[in-house]
Amino acid sequence: MKKIYFMALAMGLMGMTSCGNKTEQAEEPVAQAEEEQGMKIAYVEIDTLMQKYQFCIDYNELASIEGENIQRTLTGKQRTLEQHAAAMQKKYESNGFTSQEELTRAQQSLQAEQQALQELSERLQSSFMEEQAKYNEEMRDSIQKFLKMYNKTKKYDFIMAKAGDNMLLANPKYDITNEVLKGLNKRYKVKPEVAEKLKKNEKKTDEKKK
Repeated sequence: MKKIYFMALAMGLMGMTSCGNKTEQAEEPVAQAEEEQGMKIAYVEIDTLMQKYQFCIDYNELASIEGENIQRTLTGKQRTLEQHAAAMQKKYESNGFTSQEELTRAQQSLQAEQQALQELSERLQSSFMEEQAKYNEEMRDSIQKFLKMYNKTKKYDFIMAKAGDNMLLANPKYDITNEVLKGLNKRYKVKPEVAEKLKKNEKKTDEKKK
């Protein structure tokens, strides 16, 4: 379960653009001059946002915690199932079952336990993925809202998302990543419930180190 949980978001942000208001540009001589010269474009390094935007840092850690909890739960259930299977096998080999009916009931019970484990795994994984989709949507929304506010004064026609080598060539002077990152982190406020979970995990980690 240990992985980068927001990689899918980068692909979603690839199509994200922010457009300037042409009416407002026409009212301002400087903006009008820029418009006559061509479109005003900037880009943001998505990989950098994923690494340094505090929202991503917090929720990636939270996802890791939840993923490890799921893995720990399923591992415990699997170990119990294996113990029950081993006990039944041992009883069978020592002729501990008094009848075929008793053996059949034991086998059915073990199968039911295995089925319950499979259903639990699917339920936990589905819930986990739904939570990650929600976090990704929240992050995408936070970035888009900030860019709309940011662009009221910058008035870019397009703000492109640069991830990996999806852009074959980009002039660094149009890179507004650090400026956007600074604004996002300044605006970001961690939710109380998230802060509490992170605090508890930090406390557990400190206790293990002692």
